[in-house]
Amino acid sequence: MQRRSFLKKASMGAVAGGAAVAAPVFAQDAPTLNWRMASSFTRSLDTLYGGSEQFAKYVSEATNGKFNIRIFPGGEIVPALQVLDAVQKNTVEMGHSSGYYYYGKDPSLCFDTAVPFGLTARQMNAWMWEGDGMKMMRDLYKDYSIVNFPLGNTGAQMGGWYRKEIKTVEDLKGLKMRTAGFAGEVLSRLGVVPQQLAGGDIYPALEKGTLDAVEFVGPYDDEKLGFAKVAKYYYTPGWWEGGAQTSLYVNQGEYQKLPKSYQVIIDAATRATTISMTARYDNLNSTAMKRLLAQGTQLRVFPRAVLDASWDASLVVYGEFAAKNPRFKAIYENYMSWRNQLVDWFRVSELTYEQFISAKLGQLNRK
Repeated sequence: MQRRSFLKKASMGAVAGGAAVAAPVFAQDAPTLNWRMASSFTRSLDTLYGGSEQFAKYVSEATNGKFNIRIFPGGEIVPALQVLDAVQKNTVEMGHSSGYYYYGKDPSLCFDTAVPFGLTARQMNAWMWEGDGMKMMRDLYKDYSIVNFPLGNTGAQMGGWYRKEIKTVEDLKGLKMRTAGFAGEVLSRLGVVPQQLAGGDIYPALEKGTLDAVEFVGPYDDEKLGFAKVAKYYYTPGWWEGGAQTSLYVNQGEYQKLPKSYQVIIDAATRATTISMTARYDNLNSTAMKRLLAQGTQLRVFPRAVLDASWDASLVVYGEFAAKNPRFKAIYENYMSWRNQLVDWFRVSELTYEQFISAKLGQLNRK
């Protein structure tokens, strides 16, 4: 029922003169397209990679099979961390990736995914769709001949897997850790040696001891990747990814050739997929966490001293990049002012509500 409702709404992209065009007429008039999408994610990551599949299915069904998108997992058609380049060059018409993978091109791209002590999934959606986020990101991606859309959000992520306990800031020094984007820059100020690896390369490096710690997403994906087999300490919170957004990249030239109805359908399909991915992660992570704990995973919370040091280091890094990159400064100030505004509201509504329920459930569990 929900999918049929989506398709009905998406088909309204073919409205002309205020009257909806019937599906058969739409099918006759619309061009037949067969596009390729490169993903940064492997098939085994069925929720991340599955976002691409869900999006492509929506688009095909909403266009009565006229607009078809073939998806290639990371490394199959282009390397996992070169999806942006492939779309920019029009090697493929579309890509599914994360902005912070391209931190080396411009650290401003990290705001399209997640940054330390940044927005949660709902707050990110609000910034992108109700604030200045989409406008600012579109202006940024224009430099790469890309039209971007949010395409999924993992929600708050975990702080990663460690071979040893992290009790003090000193325990971070010399730690070889897989991480991405801005997090690596901040963690390096605390003595961590950051390593950026695609998802499929992380487990072998951890198993061989090339890495001392890894962070990826959360319990469901981390369980599938097998991290618990070689590192037993699992930390929270993932302060560098309070709500990590993945993005759809569309080659600008190809996008501009699309009929308006197809552009509307892409937008509608990305919105539906974004909400769906977060819902799926919320469901799957809760059950995966229970399995991991039952198998011996040791859940830990980062000590307050570590979080305080991470916060302070983040502010230093933000200040350094803002001082030398005017675009970064503008996005950073807009993004953080949005965060501060929404945190005040969430404190009044969500936080007090969740804290009360958590306390009550704790009382029941102690009886």
